[in-house]
Amino acid sequence: MTTPSGTRPPLVSHVSVGVSDVARAGAFFDAVMAPLGARRIMEHAVGIGYGRSFPEFWAARPHDGGPSACGNGTHICFNADGPDAVAAFHAAGLAAGGTDDGAPGPRPEYAPGYYAAFLRDPDGNKVEAMCWIAPSAAS
Repeated sequence: MTTPSGTRPPLVSHVSVGVSDVARAGAFFDAVMAPLGARRIMEHAVGIGYGRSFPEFWAARPHDGGPSACGNGTHICFNADGPDAVAAFHAAGLAAGGTDDGAPGPRPEYAPGYYAAFLRDPDGNKVEAMCWIAPSAAS
């Protein structure tokens, strides 16, 4: 299957995380998405879709009406253009009510040249921004 533009679609269409307060989640994700070149693409009463041109990531209240809960061991990783964008993602998230779950820096234990930062959103969902740097710069 191909998209209308003739390209193969990505393996993952979109990802959603459950949130308890859409407005609070919106403030957090507005802040962390901007350094990654993403923005609000779509909004509904129950959630907000973010992306660069398509809503690839959703922060939404659970469909079943139950309380939101983050998954232990689950996280979403966003591609960043470079270390400065990773750092801006992390700083923006902290300023918007998130908590640190791993400061910006090289992660040679993941792979040579892997550079990332981790945050928890106000509902406890774990999000990451990563980029690749020259392996020699990662040491």
